[in-house]
Amino acid sequence: MSKRVQQHESSWQSERCVFNYVVPQDMACWLYDPASLTARLIAACNQRFAVQVLSQSWGTPFQNESRRLGMRARHRALIREVFLYCGDSPWVFARTVIPRTTLTGAQAYLANLGSKPLGAVLFADPHMRRDPFEVARIQNGEYLYQRATQRNAKRAREIWGRRSVFYLSNKPLLVNEIFLPGIAQCPPPGHIY
Repeated sequence: MSKRVQQHESSWQSERCVFNYVVPQDMACWLYDPASLTARLIAACNQRFAVQVLSQSWGTPFQNESRRLGMRARHRALIREVFLYCGDSPWVFARTVIPRTTLTGAQAYLANLGSKPLGAVLFADPHMRRDPFEVARIQNGEYLYQRATQRNAKRAREIWGRRSVFYLSNKPLLVNEIFLPGIAQCPPPGHIY
């Protein structure tokens, strides 16, 4: 990854420290819900839900991603970037970083998801565990903003994202979920469960 892109990483803060930002109320219910985002999106979408894979290849994670996963600098990982669509509208951009060591044994299938939603796979595993969220206000000039808004006609000054490390059989993978303009308003608590 080029030095220039590395300089434009988003700044992630732990869920407890995010008060440095003023999180819009309509985003807070998406950002802090520990349930399956895939299930929530499907329930909130009154049209066809779909996953579109933008890219999946071996690459060098951002420095903050490598640190979060406990990887050595410049070690390669499988990086998957997708849009989650409701009808014709992209609602979420997701970037997943999977270390090579995670793709061994029973977890080798993670390299071959195609257009299957990763969230459905993660939440179907009864032994899956997840670290607390980190949250970021993502702005123009940052890599995640550029990638996330490339299909959006409606560009906001800032967008919001969350990320967390999931563990399958104690093997980590990092999932970044970036919420796009046009995502449905949050349903009332308990409405979709």
